Formats: sequence, C-alpha cells, structure tokens
Amino acid sequence: MPHAFAAAWADRDAATLAGLFAEDADFVNVVGLWWHDRAAIERAHRYGLTTFFRDSTLRVGRVRLRELGDTAVVQARMHLSGQIAPDGGIAEARTNILTFVMHRAEDGWTCVTAQNTDVVPGAETQVATPDGLTPHDYRA
Repeated sequence: MPHAFAAAWADRDAATLAGLFAEDADFVNVVGLWWHDRAAIERAHRYGLTTFFRDSTLRVGRVRLRELGDTAVVQARMHLSGQIAPDGGIAEARTNILTFVMHRAEDGWTCVTAQNTDVVPGAETQVATPDGLTPHDYRA
C-alpha cells in the first residue's frame, strides 16, 4: 500500500491513488482534515497534487505490517520533499507516518481508513496557543 500510494503520488494520479481506498473510506491528513469517501479523497489529492505538491517527491521509508486476519494495519515512514511553500519557494523536506487500515476482500486488499501524521523532531506533543499549535518537549 505505501509503495502504491507513493507511485500514484509520483504520477500525480489522484484517481489511481483514490482507487486504493474503499468507496466509503476515511482519510485524515496531517492537519486533521477528514475526508469521508473515495470521491473526497480523490478531490483533495487532485487539488494538492496539481498545486502545492505538484513538484514534490514522496519516498517510502520503513514499513511495518501487522496482519489481523482479514484486516491489516500498515504503517510507513514517508519522506516528502519539493513542496511549494506559500511564498512560492520550496519548503524544507519533512517526514510523516502514514497509517493504513486494510481489509482483504475477494478481489484483494483495499484501504478502509488512513491517518497521516507529521513527525516533529524534538517534540513530544503540541501546545495550543492563541497563534495555533506549537510543538513542545516537556522533557527538556
């Protein structure tokens, strides 16, 4: 799943990417936007892949698989580079963890839900401030 997701990303093919998901799948992105079906997942990714992610590269790192009968949890560390920043420049590379919950049916595996989480180096939680969320490490 992570490799198929990254391949569709590289091809800028939102339809193929969304086709990895069940018709009634959910997808939560890194800022908590929550899409509730395949069509919404396709629309959101088509928008991103044709605008601020149009020149980006998504590389699969470590993958962990936990099979639970006809269900599997797949977690993948992903590396994103080349995102267009709001000022038009190129944003710094970032790492995220994509978690896919897969279901096996007669015609193969499909994703029923996915969660994308940014990795924030040196932080252990977020703190809400009037200006938004700020990464923080209480261990320091």
